[in-house]
Amino acid sequence: MSTFAKRERLLLADLLETAGPEAPTLCEGWRTRDLAAHVVVRERRPDAAGGLLIKQLASRLDKTMEEFAAKPYEELIQLIRTGPPRFSPFQLKQLDEASNIVEFYVHGEDVRRAQPDWTPRELDTVFQDALWSRLERTARLMGRGTPTGLVLRRPDGRTVVADRGTPVVTATGEPSELLLFLYGRRSAAKVDLVGEEDAITTLRSGKQLGI
Repeated sequence: MSTFAKRERLLLADLLETAGPEAPTLCEGWRTRDLAAHVVVRERRPDAAGGLLIKQLASRLDKTMEEFAAKPYEELIQLIRTGPPRFSPFQLKQLDEASNIVEFYVHGEDVRRAQPDWTPRELDTVFQDALWSRLERTARLMGRGTPTGLVLRRPDGRTVVADRGTPVVTATGEPSELLLFLYGRRSAAKVDLVGEEDAITTLRSGKQLGI
């Protein structure tokens, strides 16, 4: 079984450590300290992390995020590196891979691409295929609410429909870049867009998803 989630976890921890606690990220309103706190809360406080999806738990999530963000930054980094607690479902490798490949990859790029001197990663085909597999499974769910129709296309022509609305915009790029685009990091994602000019402008201004 692949261990991409573990690799991306450690890389994210390294990026956060190198950037320091007050560096910018692509997550609107978040510095690196906030992003680190989010990752830890998501894994270690499921009672609060539910606020990402359930409106009634949002205040608990905000309070818990504040508590963790106030912890020493080095402690947050170590908690990310060591992973979820012993009895967490994320300890199951299959669930870890399914849930965390995209989470850690996207947040790693949130740190990397917010820096003025960032450079692209060279990703191997196996990892790109793993990201494409996640896109195929989740594009329709993640694409709900997209302000235009949206088709995601790899350079080799393989496509997945994220939203069937009109007018349609087609985004072409590597799976890693398409993921970033779908999750709202649209100014930083390296994709080519084809469609009506107004539709492209509308799509680029769409809301970032909470990941």
